[in-house]
Amino acid sequence: MLKSQEVRNLAPEMDPLRMGMGWTVEDLEKPQILIESTYGQSHPGSAHLIDFANKAYAGVQDAGGKGALYFATDICDGMSQGHDGGNYSLVSRDAIANLIEIHANATTFDAGIFIASCDKSVPAELIGIGRIDIPAIVVTGGVMEAGPDLLTLEQIGKYSAMFERGEISEEQLTYYKHHACPSCGACSFMGTASTMQIMAEALGLMLPGSALMPATSPDLKDFAYKAGKQAVKLAQMGLKASDIVTKKSFENAIMVHAAISGSTNTLLHVPTIAREYGIEIDGDYFDKMHRGAHYLLNIRPAGEWPAEFFYYAGGVPRIMEEIKSQLHLDVMTVTGKTLGENLEDLKKSGFYEKCDEYMAKTGLKRTDVIKTFDMPIGTDGTIAVLRGNIAPDGCVVKHSAVPKEMHKAILKAKPFDCEEDAISAILKKKINPGEAVIIRYEGPKGSGMPEMFYTTEAISSDPELSASIALLTDGRFSGASKGPAIGHISPEAAEGGPIALVEEDDIIEIDVKERILRVIGIKGEMKTPEEIDEIFAERKKSWKPREPKYKKGVLKLYTEHAASPMKGGYMT
Repeated sequence: MLKSQEVRNLAPEMDPLRMGMGWTVEDLEKPQILIESTYGQSHPGSAHLIDFANKAYAGVQDAGGKGALYFATDICDGMSQGHDGGNYSLVSRDAIANLIEIHANATTFDAGIFIASCDKSVPAELIGIGRIDIPAIVVTGGVMEAGPDLLTLEQIGKYSAMFERGEISEEQLTYYKHHACPSCGACSFMGTASTMQIMAEALGLMLPGSALMPATSPDLKDFAYKAGKQAVKLAQMGLKASDIVTKKSFENAIMVHAAISGSTNTLLHVPTIAREYGIEIDGDYFDKMHRGAHYLLNIRPAGEWPAEFFYYAGGVPRIMEEIKSQLHLDVMTVTGKTLGENLEDLKKSGFYEKCDEYMAKTGLKRTDVIKTFDMPIGTDGTIAVLRGNIAPDGCVVKHSAVPKEMHKAILKAKPFDCEEDAISAILKKKINPGEAVIIRYEGPKGSGMPEMFYTTEAISSDPELSASIALLTDGRFSGASKGPAIGHISPEAAEGGPIALVEEDDIIEIDVKERILRVIGIKGEMKTPEEIDEIFAERKKSWKPREPKYKKGVLKLYTEHAASPMKGGYMT
């Protein structure tokens, strides 16, 4: 007996209440499918999701099931930038996952379809799926089209910084702002939203080839409809999420992450998702798997092209074909077949021929966007976890986006206790080559761990600074960030981590290859490691915890209970 039918016997009010909203007697006896989306008029990544929810609903109905539309609207990192709204971003992931748990378990469903597009909503749904562990399939809302001259949203931070420095006119900036988002969908670069859409397919929870399609493509609506039909099959098969998502699935996802130069925020999300399945994944695991991995994707911000071109080049299946030798092909997926079987089926289905037709219209070759395994962009992955006396529990850098000059550097510390002070110093030319800008008290317990997006853009858009300074923080970066940025420094300053003890002109060593981030001198003078330990111990004696920033509400709860960034930043 389906679980929904068992619960009907336990809750006699359920039938009349459902009939009160239009269900028929026949509907009550069908497989019950939760259709959970983050639809809402909150931003372009969610405003169109109702279309896919309705398509999925139709697919459920045509397959003999009964769907129920539920909503857990997300917020937009872009709209929350530049003000304290950004502090709500990471905690919103946990809030959406909690709603999914409530929606699924308070009523009980036989399977679920989960529809989202963006930075926190896709990982939130993946967390929620792991927590409720029912048959589940994900539909992502795709990626927006690029604007004129392939303009994409992540360039706005650069143009804004250029305007602040007087390098472009207000009219130019306004033009860019008015043309950067010509359609719905996730932002058209390999940021966190695009990365997490790809991770959902790489974990086996999406129909093959459906991740990160153009949001305007009719193909995406077809996939949503097919997902509805497949959800009913999954319910009848009893194929739960935990039957699909395993340690091998996460290893596949991490290898795909390396190939696409995915967002550093993935190191917050994947460990948190894995935790719901009782699987331990941490930053060190990412670091180990990235070493020697082939980096193939030529998409912004690290590459040349907008994310719209990803599907045209063959999407996740093409990436997987190229790195096939590094994948577990025997893992199960939502098709009821293994990954290897899915890849073979795609070759016979005309999927790649359709992609080639789209790519031909751009004037590019497939290999301009997705390189071959034998001709990669890089062969040492894209993410590194560094350690040292500033970050004894680790920190993360996307080394594929860092200028080679900054992979090994000796810098003088310029610490700031909030992002606002740091970005002001950068824009006012108070930061010089050879310095390390440190932004602290912006970790999960400090302020909720907002993105340091504007600061990274101010640095990366300044030719003098982008290859001569570094940015170190216990906060995080936008997936759109590029340049010499090292984040997630743990323990964070709010917990009294060593980053709180660094002072002006302390000497900092960065060595990406050797995975080192440490203080090697004090006030401009080189010291032995033992001397530095003694000085830091003395500084710690006079350090005092800051008064909590939030006295009520969800951010009070989050900052009190947040885990370390290197463990996922989830709320314990």
